[in-house]
Amino acid sequence: MAPTLVSAAVGALLAAALLGSAFGRRSVAIVVAAAAAPDLDAVASLAVPGATNALFHALWIPLAVGVALRWDTAHRERSWLRERAVGATGDRAVRVAWVALASFVVAGIGPDLFWRAGVNPLYPVHDAYYLVSGRLVFSTQEGIVQTFVTLGREGPGVLPIERLGTSATHAVPTWVNPDGRPGLSLDAEREIALVRTGWQLIVVASAVAMLAVRFRETDAEVTR
Repeated sequence: MAPTLVSAAVGALLAAALLGSAFGRRSVAIVVAAAAAPDLDAVASLAVPGATNALFHALWIPLAVGVALRWDTAHRERSWLRERAVGATGDRAVRVAWVALASFVVAGIGPDLFWRAGVNPLYPVHDAYYLVSGRLVFSTQEGIVQTFVTLGREGPGVLPIERLGTSATHAVPTWVNPDGRPGLSLDAEREIALVRTGWQLIVVASAVAMLAVRFRETDAEVTR
């Protein structure tokens, strides 16, 4: 699975870009927490076999939350979320909720779908891990080469999706559960990966810099 720190950094960038007037320390914390939340299924894997990148990476969760959020804020006469917003106006709370939901999907689930171990997006209704891989390059001999959309004899297709196995056959090791099986192996070697590549370090550094600038601008506006 992609490092949780990287997911949190992507969530922070989404917060800086999408929160608008709702930007603040509490709202950013909510959005960043939503980005990191899917990785909690690694802890659940200690008791639930094959839970990593499946239990909280399933798209049913954001789908259900999105439907409930839409119904509450757009169709009910009195919105539960707007009435119970703490330290914020109702509209501000709604914006934070939608950005947090986007962060859960894009920053929390998205990177794992494109990173090595893959994601079990329809678990438990359809138990299968999928990995999306592809490339888009320009070659002086072959021209533009892309593998994200295919138009061959077998018919059109979108995204090169590779099936990796099921929760019973495809183990996703983490520092919480190195061997991917239920139970806590106290003697197993554990490695907490903060960043695995240089580009991930750039994403984290960019998120830190972006938040620093936004918080400075926000604080300056308050003191005027």
